[in-house]
Amino acid sequence: MSGLLVLLPIALFLGGLGLAAFLWSLRSGQYEDMDGAAERILIDDD
Repeated sequence: MSGLLVLLPIALFLGGLGLAAFLWSLRSGQYEDMDGAAERILIDDD
């Protein structure tokens, strides 16, 4: 039972940290150009 008292706050902290990183990536525009990288590989820049 004492293991749960330690692991539960750690799990909640790590989950919150992952959520904060995801929200940061949304705000910084990481997901705005989803097709750009897929189309960029087809363009020949010789």
